[in-house]
Amino acid sequence: MSRTISLGAVLTEKGAQFAVRSSNATRIDLCLFDKGAERRLVMNKVGADVFALNVDGVKDGQLYGFRADGPWDEIAGHRFDVSKLLLDPYAREITAHCDWHEELAMRGTDTALFMPKCVVRKTFSDVKPLSPRRPQFIYEVPVKAFTKLHPDVPLEQRGTVAALAHPAVIAHFKRIGCDSVELMPITAWSDERHLARAGLRNAWGYNPVVMMAPEPSIAPSGIAEVRDTVLALHGVGLRVFLDVVFNHTAESDFEGATLSLRGLDNATYFRMDNGVLVNDTGCGNTLALDRPASVDLAIATLRHWVLQCGIDGFRYDLAPVMGREADGFNVHAPLLEAINNDAVLGQLIHIAEPWDVGPGGYQLGNFPANWLEWNDHFRDDVRRFWRGDSGMRPKLATRLAGSSDVFNRETRKPSASVNFVAAHDGFALADVVRFAQKQNLANGENNRDGNDGEVCWVDTNPAVSVHALLASLFLARGTILLTAGDEFGRSQRGNNNAYAQDNELTWRNWQNAEQALIDFVAALNTLRSTHRAYFADAFLTGEAVPPSPMRDIVWLSPDGQELSQQEWQDMDASSLGLALGSATQAGRLAIIFTRGGNIAQFALPKPQLGMAWETSLSGDKFASFIEIPAS
Repeated sequence: MSRTISLGAVLTEKGAQFAVRSSNATRIDLCLFDKGAERRLVMNKVGADVFALNVDGVKDGQLYGFRADGPWDEIAGHRFDVSKLLLDPYAREITAHCDWHEELAMRGTDTALFMPKCVVRKTFSDVKPLSPRRPQFIYEVPVKAFTKLHPDVPLEQRGTVAALAHPAVIAHFKRIGCDSVELMPITAWSDERHLARAGLRNAWGYNPVVMMAPEPSIAPSGIAEVRDTVLALHGVGLRVFLDVVFNHTAESDFEGATLSLRGLDNATYFRMDNGVLVNDTGCGNTLALDRPASVDLAIATLRHWVLQCGIDGFRYDLAPVMGREADGFNVHAPLLEAINNDAVLGQLIHIAEPWDVGPGGYQLGNFPANWLEWNDHFRDDVRRFWRGDSGMRPKLATRLAGSSDVFNRETRKPSASVNFVAAHDGFALADVVRFAQKQNLANGENNRDGNDGEVCWVDTNPAVSVHALLASLFLARGTILLTAGDEFGRSQRGNNNAYAQDNELTWRNWQNAEQALIDFVAALNTLRSTHRAYFADAFLTGEAVPPSPMRDIVWLSPDGQELSQQEWQDMDASSLGLALGSATQAGRLAIIFTRGGNIAQFALPKPQLGMAWETSLSGDKFASFIEIPAS
């Protein structure tokens, strides 16, 4: 490819330059749309794999798309169909949500009537993200669902990216104390065909059509809306991460739509095996992210969001696909290396969802040393302890200490572990302790979808157990992840795969928010922030922390003494205490967890000379104490 040509649509002094990549097309037409009429212009082949054309008179706002001609060879992977209007993979804006129409999957049927159009837009001057800093508390936000029912946000703004900059929304961010807001996908997506046929909509956005264009239904003002919102959040000290999907596209399997990459160069962009699409994602197709065309698209996408909007980092859906080569996962795969070596991207925050459904698809702990990773071991082990499973005390201790069994190698730290007890995928936190099994009938798949083995239970006192789960999350070493609404008791009525519920099942109900639970989360975060020295980003050793003679951790039994080796092996243990020391603090921080609700019966260790224990925060199943000078 000629490095002098920028892919996409770029305005020039005389008009615009259009360029698109395809190694196997024999012809590509640029399609310009004016007042509904389509004008086709043949593009010139430039180098081995780029088609380009300069068009005079084009202005900001021009609508366009592509049509690609070439062979139809199913075994070779070629799916060229000139009847299909195609979206530009590098488009920065599209005109509308990409709805499903049966014609999108029919060979030889023109789709210009149904397809959104790309929009030529001026680029903004570059903006910078905030200075790089590892997050302490990430708040995961589904953009539409978060503000759709917010009573203080103007009606016309609810459910949009712009609503996140509303003073009432920012006040909530500040109230709970998060330092980073992670936006679930905001790039243009489409609804899966089975959802459209069932009258349902994709509520989460993990089904991308164009990766640089904001989804019109939640960002009607395009890139400017995202940019303005990010800058507003930066203004109050909040960093913004984007959840991005590079692993597949909304084109699904070969019964799905032809929207963009499939029609432009299916054999180059997608991984195939003897004419069959590889499905390491469970979504019908898998992008071949070890090939130059896909790597270039992903890097250009990330740089676009950073330079045009100031995004501070990214969370990657099904991230093993980003490191998968012909022989399996490789931490030095082309895309992972390109991200880390890029001058713009290398210093940002990168967070992997470290699993997919392909071979060798579970890669927790195996991403680059500077990356963070979602830690499902934390979620499952903490839940199992509070459910009352046998033999879970050592597992709970390992998770509270930063998951050293996973991350204590090379140059990694506890902050690499993104700890969560619930997330967008799975039960809402309130439902974890109120349902013994999933209730997904509303998704139209006869309850077959979703995780059958998710750790959950019907608790006799669910509110108390929610407190215990949250305390475990905030008082563990590692990076906190909380999904929006779990801090005020949201429920999905037992649906643990609510991606298809763009309705009041997933829209956050601010009117019924549990204010006391919000205050509890805020108090937990204040406790952790106030006593940050005890949650240092270093693995615990049980040894002294010079110059202090105190050990960094002592695990406690209910009598206040250090747990013996025999006690660690107690399969029925229902409690765990810990006393944390710090090189910079004279006193210790003690934390007690107990399923039995007998906090008062758990003895604290003898205070140091001239010191006394003071309660800092407590509940029915946990308590924390700080050692202070005796009065």
